[in-house]
Amino acid sequence: MQKIVFILICAVIGMAIGYGVFGKIAGHYVSVNSLLSFGGNALQSAWSSVSGLAEMRNKILLCGAGGAVVGFLLSTRFKK
Repeated sequence: MQKIVFILICAVIGMAIGYGVFGKIAGHYVSVNSLLSFGGNALQSAWSSVSGLAEMRNKILLCGAGGAVVGFLLSTRFKK
C-alpha cells in the first residue's frame, strides 16, 4: 500500500513539474480547468488541437508517467 501511495505522489509531482515546464502559452499559464476538459464538441476539439492544448496535455501527462516510473523504481530500490 505504501508503494502505491509513493508512486502516486511521484506521478503528481511529475505532473506538477510538467505543468511548470510545458503549461505556458504566450508567457501565461493555461488554466488547469482547460487542460482537464476532455471531449466536447468538434469546435472545442479543433480549438484544442490548433492552440496546442492537446500537445501540451500530452507532454504534461508524459511527465506524470515519468514521475510514476521514477517512483516505482525508487520504491523497489528502497523497499523495507
